[in-house]
Amino acid sequence: MARLISDNHYVAVRDDYPQRVLEAMQVSILVLGESLSVRYMNPAAEVMLAISLRQARGLPFPVFARCAQHIPLALQQCLHEGRHFTERETTLTLLGETMITVDLTVVPIGSPQGPNEMLIEMRQLDRQLRISREELLLSQHYTSRQLTRNLAHEIKNPLGGLRGAAQLLEKELQDDALKEYTRIIIGEADRLRNLVDRMLGPSRPPNHAVINIHEILERVRNLVLAENNPDLYIGKDYDPSIPCLSGDADRLIQAILNIVRNAVQAIEGRGTILLRTRIQRQCTIGQKRHKLVARVEIIDAGPGIPQRLQENIFYPMISGHSQGTGLGLPIAQILVNQHGGLIEFTSRPGETVFILLLPLDGHDG
Repeated sequence: MARLISDNHYVAVRDDYPQRVLEAMQVSILVLGESLSVRYMNPAAEVMLAISLRQARGLPFPVFARCAQHIPLALQQCLHEGRHFTERETTLTLLGETMITVDLTVVPIGSPQGPNEMLIEMRQLDRQLRISREELLLSQHYTSRQLTRNLAHEIKNPLGGLRGAAQLLEKELQDDALKEYTRIIIGEADRLRNLVDRMLGPSRPPNHAVINIHEILERVRNLVLAENNPDLYIGKDYDPSIPCLSGDADRLIQAILNIVRNAVQAIEGRGTILLRTRIQRQCTIGQKRHKLVARVEIIDAGPGIPQRLQENIFYPMISGHSQGTGLGLPIAQILVNQHGGLIEFTSRPGETVFILLLPLDGHDG
């Protein structure tokens, strides 16, 4: 199909062009009809409202997005009287009792099928906070990697010299009691070298293969249950529609294992941890936009991460536990970043949620 754009020029436009534009938009768009029932929502709206078009189609908007009483009345007026309106900083309560704050603009539109419809454009104010937080996490990861590499260079060189000198000294000593001291020096030098290596993460590139994220989660679940007492329960809520992804199974197991073990520590080995998976559409990680992302949530009911630690939790040596090394989360972030993904979290007393976002590039969903 061609459309005239000037007196002598035409541009080819596919019949599905408007649909593709709506699907690519990061602004949430809904179309409501009679009784405020949903007729269309773009992928950005599906993500924001945590419900798919298939589930929402035909449902009244306030059923899955509760709002102040005057808003449904204003929507009805828009539908029947053709009134535009804008509502700023309004709170929507979604299914599952999640609350979001949005600006919404409502415009009446005619429908060739019969009754009038209205178009709602929503912008989530909380989303700007999420983008800022994501940029902070990526900045932390970069800073942490640079700091650790520089630290490794400054530590490992003298450690090598120290270890070598201790070995030479041990060969010269005749007294076994004195040799015990050189063995301590060698052992501690090796321990420090291994600690630095763990801070750096794996040195070889990831070994990518086609993997099922639920098989990874089940492996971690079984490992952790085998390590702990019977008072620990690890529940699962998996979305079976998530396709396979390309990744290094061993590294993803290690990343998720680190987080689940942290959750076990948080609830002191007793209680419930939930593993949940969902598909997330039109997700930006760093500067790259992904059409489809696997969202893995690890949820515990512990006391939460102390506020003083939350901004720095992905830096090495930061831990809320006296026996912790502070390496589990930074290493997990490194391993997930190697897959083009990101780890985020939300935490309050009684609920901490770590969220792994793993791109499913090459899948149309």
